[in-house]
Order: sequence, then C-alpha cells, then structure tokens
Amino acid sequence: MNIERKYYIKPVRGEILDRHGKLLAVNDIGFSIKVAPHMSQHRFEKLDKTIEHVIKTFPDINQTKLRKVMRYQNEFGKRFKRIATRFPDINQSKLLQRYITKDLDRLVKSIVKEFPDLEEEKLLLKYISKDSSYNHRFIPIVDFLSYDEMIGAYPKLTINKLLKIESETKRKYPAGPLATHIVGYVGRSNAKDNAKDPVVEKVGVVGKTGLERQYNKVLQGKLGYRLVKVSATNKEVAELEKVEPKDDQNLVLNIDLGLQKRINELFVGQSGVAVVMDVNGDIISAVSYPSYDPNLFVGGISSKDWKALINNWDHPFTNKIIGGVYPPGSTIKMGMALAFANAGVSPEQTEYCKGYITLGKSKHKFRCWSRHGHGTVGLRKAIRESCDVYFYSKSLKAGINNMAKALKQMGLGVKTGVDLPREKSGIIPDKAWKMKRYKQSWYMGETVISSIGQGYNLVSPLQLARHTAFLATQKLPTPRFVNKIAGKEPEKKFETYQINEHYLKTIRLGMYDVCNSARGTAKRYMSNLPIVVAGKTGTSQVVSIPQNVKVRMKEHEMDYYTRSHAWLT
Repeated sequence: MNIERKYYIKPVRGEILDRHGKLLAVNDIGFSIKVAPHMSQHRFEKLDKTIEHVIKTFPDINQTKLRKVMRYQNEFGKRFKRIATRFPDINQSKLLQRYITKDLDRLVKSIVKEFPDLEEEKLLLKYISKDSSYNHRFIPIVDFLSYDEMIGAYPKLTINKLLKIESETKRKYPAGPLATHIVGYVGRSNAKDNAKDPVVEKVGVVGKTGLERQYNKVLQGKLGYRLVKVSATNKEVAELEKVEPKDDQNLVLNIDLGLQKRINELFVGQSGVAVVMDVNGDIISAVSYPSYDPNLFVGGISSKDWKALINNWDHPFTNKIIGGVYPPGSTIKMGMALAFANAGVSPEQTEYCKGYITLGKSKHKFRCWSRHGHGTVGLRKAIRESCDVYFYSKSLKAGINNMAKALKQMGLGVKTGVDLPREKSGIIPDKAWKMKRYKQSWYMGETVISSIGQGYNLVSPLQLARHTAFLATQKLPTPRFVNKIAGKEPEKKFETYQINEHYLKTIRLGMYDVCNSARGTAKRYMSNLPIVVAGKTGTSQVVSIPQNVKVRMKEHEMDYYTRSHAWLT
C-alpha cells in the first residue's frame, strides 16, 4: 500500500555583510549523511525482555555514564531512563553492541573507512538515539562534510540504497572574533527554541546570540517541501508536489569591518569597549574586547576552549557594548548641567571651588579631582576642567529626582532600543529607586556623588554614545547595526527632548575646550587630530580612597583590576 509523505526542504540561511559588502556570516556548502531507519534492534518488546539481563551482562556499571549514553529524545531513551536508577555502572561500548545489527555495523564501518576522522562509536550512538518504531525517515548521523571531503567518496556512497547523501550548509564567520558581539553565532536548536518557532525544529539550527538571534526569522527563511508517494518498503514511488524554500534574506550592516579590525588591534593587551556611531544612529563600529571566535560554537565547542573562555577575567563573553554597565564618571556632566537648568537652577551662576565641599556639620570632605581647587567656576570652565565641586553645589539645589528624570529623558539609564538582544538598562537612581532596592532613604551625600557620575549610576557605552549624539543634534536616535534587511532599509527613529539651547551652546563650547584648550582634560590626545573634535573625558573609581589619603597612587602603579574606568566621548 502506498502512502503520502511530506519532506521539508531547508532554506539556505541568509548572509550577513558589512557596509562595503565584506562577509561576516556565510554558509559553507557541503553534504550530510543519513541512514535508513529500523536498522538497530532496540524494539521495545526486545528491550523489555533484556532489561533483566543488563545487570548480569554489565557488572561494572556507572549511572553517570548510563545517562550520558541514553540521553535520547525518542521512546527508547525515555524507557531506558526509567530503569537508570537500577544500574550503578555501565560500559558504553558493550551496551552499544547489544543493539547494533550486523547491517548497521557494516554500514557505519563503510562510512568511517571513507572518512577516518569520524568516530564509529559516536555515529552509532547518534543513529540509535533517533531510531524508533514510529520513525520512517532517514536518520542523519553526519551533519556536515565539506565538498573536498565528500567528492572522492560520493560515487561509492550514493549507490547504497540505505544511505542518503544530501546537500547541507554550515555557518562560517570569516571575520572570526572581530565582530562576534555584533554578529553572534548559530547553534543547534533545543526544545525551548523549537517551541517558539516550528520552523527552527525542522531547520535544526538557530541564532543563539547577536544579530543571528535578533533577526533569526529573517535569516532562516521559509521552508519548502516535497510531497511524495512512498511504498510499504519506504521507497519513493512518485513526487506529487514540490515547493522551493524561500532563502537568501541577507542583512547588510552599517559596520565597517576595516575600522572594526583597527580598533581591535588597538585594544590588544587591554580590556574595553569602543562605539563609533553616526548622529543618525548608524553604528559604524562597535568593539567589545576581548572577544572570542564564534566558529568555535557552530559545531559544538570543546571542553578545553570553553574553560579557557569562562575562566578569562576580562570576560570575553560579556557584550560590553550593551550588556556592560559602568559608572559614567564625568562624562555625565553635560547632561547633568542640562538637568540643573530644567530643574530651575541656572548653570551660568558661578560656584567657588576650593578643592572640596562639606555638608552641614559633617567633617567628611567631598573632594574635587583637583586637590587645590579651580577657583571661580562657570559652566564652560566646569566642563573644560571637569570641576567636581561645581556639580556638587548645583546638585544640592536641583535635587536627585529632577536630575534623574532629565538624564533618563536624555537617554541615560534606559535601554536604547538597539537591534541586539539582551541589552541592559543600567541605573540612574532617584529616591524611589533606592527605597525599592534597599528599603532605605536617600542621603544628600548620595546626591553629591551622583552629580559626577559615581555612586549608583550605571550606563552602557552605547547609551553614552547615544546621549552624545543628542548633545550634538538635540535628537535622540535609536541605534541600528542593520542598514538593509533583504534589500530594504529600516526606518530611522528619533526621540526629541526640549532643552535650553543657550546652555547647550555653552556646553558644546566646553566640550570643544576639553579637546583643544590649554587646560582641557583631553588636549594632550585630541588637539593634534586632522579634524576638529569636541568631547569629554571621565574616570570612575573601582575602589574607594580613604579620607586620610593625601596622595593617590598613579593609575599605572595600581593593580590592573583596581584601576579606574576611563571614558572618552
């Protein structure tokens, strides 16, 4: 009796390219090997009869090994798991032999003969784990072999009716670690992935991180299928219908791979992050360093490589661009000055800096970074020389709630909406936040240190880049890595926030002074560039400095992991 059966045709996953067409994620073309079903002898009736003999057959039994061998997703595996607790030990090779037929053994040996790098035992385990009474489809035992590997063996294998050689693709990342935190990588789909999208289960791989995850539905395309008529012996009799898959849904990014490479080179031996973003939100480069090679994960990472990555103190897995949040230090001061203005506190009214302030009767000194002070300070000078006391004094007049509200509206302490998964929002604290988090009241001293980007403040580098774009244009862009999706440009989005333009002009002049004036905190590094720039430096302490310390250690004299975070925007 003939029956109809539908075989799905997997689409080719779309490529990811940089702004100049350089490949960041591509597909290697190769082959998979599948074996006809029902060639193992683990039918349930046989299994039930042999269970009682297992203990006698395998006197040296280990439950951990048993679970490793029997980690199956079919009925056989579930049945065997139920009796796992009865076995203290088991020998994997002996157990395999009990369920391997001579035909299956010969077939697998013929494959290994052609491809010596393949492990016979692993192929057998893979087959047995998928073989069941209810499965009538050929079972994949080799996921991918390259064209060069297969070409010599292809004529021999294709004449065997128990084998199917099918075209297959494997994801490849030509740029290696240069853009891992942006592009991400794919891996084998799991039950959770399959439940979210039925197409994923049939494709077998899914984006795990980065743009591969964010745009998985776009990149994976749509399934095709063949509707065929098969005989009782599982032989195809006729093809009734064929629908081709829809694939090649490519992503073209705003990223410049050449710039990405150069910034990675500058970070060698260090740990850090750099974001280069156009004021319209297009991200030209974003580097989180150190990184890792995503190709390690495509076929399953080795234990050695995994341990090396997770034991790295510089956290290569952390996407510092959007998932790392840090005290912004003095880079918050421009936004803070605008927050003062919105709270009705004039940024132009001068303050006197003698090197510190005290609060009330307390002897605790909130020090300026310049121990000798800056004298009389207005807004432009406060930005140029990064005077802390100026911001201490203004913050006490504005209040933490007004400061926090304005800073969030200017893009700090909130998610940017970037097209990457797992973005962190960071923290811009206010009284309600502290009460909810710590069940404590807010103190004036916390307002003081918040005004210079210390305390509870945490922002991501991408938030700061977005905030700086706002200072330049008065528009808050939504950052975007993707320039084109399947040839179409996504809409650019902006938010607006009303600020005092007079104060903003003064702030911009202060940022110009930072990079070009004799007393600018970044003049040494920025004044000799071939273009005119404006910016702001910032440092945030990792460890507290006691009040009685008069001369702080130089950064290069400190242990690497206790040095301050350094910012430039």
